Amino acid sequence: MKKTLKTDPNLVALISDLKRESREKDTAIWRDIALRLEKPSRNWAEVNLSKLERYANEGDVIVVAGKVLGAGILKKKVTVAAFKFSESASVAIEKAGGKKMTITELVADNPAGTGIRIMG
Repeated sequence: MKKTLKTDPNLVALISDLKRESREKDTAIWRDIALRLEKPSRNWAEVNLSKLERYANEGDVIVVAGKVLGAGILKKKVTVAAFKFSESASVAIEKAGGKKMTITELVADNPAGTGIRIMG
């Protein structure tokens, strides 16, 4: 089976940055996210709002190595970082009082990776 390389330059840069941050700060969470994003996109996590509502606690910081989808209702204020968000998920997260951000922004805000939960 032929191995294909990622063609999205933003994704390639993100994976490289995550691995570098993992080496420099000795944080395993960024390497874990990088390895998940290196997999084929058909194997990426797709997390619905209903799953966030069910498993996240108020005020949690959640990272999704994939896409957040808008199915379900979110009532909790959570911070969610992901590679992609559907439009309805973005609106619902902000309507609930939460915050959505990219994985790059999360790494800049919390380079040590403390208090972050991976979902997906």
